[in-house]
Amino acid sequence: MTKTFRIGQILPSSNTTMETEIPAMLLARQSIRPERFTFHSSRMRMKKVVKEELAAMDAESDRCALELSDARVDVLGYACLVAIMAMGHGYHRVSQKRLHERTVENGGAAPVITSAGALVDALKVIGAKRVVVVAPYMLPLTELVVDYIRNEGFEVVAFRALEIPDNLDVGRHDPRLLPDIVKTLPYQDVDAIVLSACVQMPSLAAVPQVEAMTGKPVITAAIATTYAMLRELDLERVVPGAGALLSGAY
Repeated sequence: MTKTFRIGQILPSSNTTMETEIPAMLLARQSIRPERFTFHSSRMRMKKVVKEELAAMDAESDRCALELSDARVDVLGYACLVAIMAMGHGYHRVSQKRLHERTVENGGAAPVITSAGALVDALKVIGAKRVVVVAPYMLPLTELVVDYIRNEGFEVVAFRALEIPDNLDVGRHDPRLLPDIVKTLPYQDVDAIVLSACVQMPSLAAVPQVEAMTGKPVITAAIATTYAMLRELDLERVVPGAGALLSGAY
């Protein structure tokens, strides 16, 4: 009998991309592997991507973990990278532990992944040391994200802040613009490109093109989260069309 896994997602209320890109990847995987997936979400209020709203939103994540553990999901993904990184260095470990404890207390124990932790782990998996980063956030928040990544042991050679304050507008950013944005960065002397340090900024469609253009592995927060979910479920980390990390090489 084919095994079906329940994928839980904790989302900002204004996020419109996590529920499209992560299911797109896992449903594409169904064309080459037998496992099946269903998708279940819980939302935390957030409209403007500013530090105050992010902190208030993060406080709601415990409720979301409880709600999703009621559905007995098999894995939980926390889908706001900047909310985690804005809370201070290493916070993804604190968040993952606390939210996992909520699921245990509720009798529905499930591993918890944050997109922040997944991105950092993905760079370690591919052995990257030097990276360039594209993020949709305003400059001060982008600098927080870059500082967080640097604190995890990576050299961020350069970054680009797209300075989009409204989270709905982040979700409307055209991924076809990303290759030309990458061209403005010194990607030639890095190990990997972080094409979207944000699960809300659409990027999946541009990944094969940017990898072909640069000859570098391309990671996004959504691709890293999908990899981490598959790893927690003890499934082969392979998805067609989702870049080097999910090529099956890692």
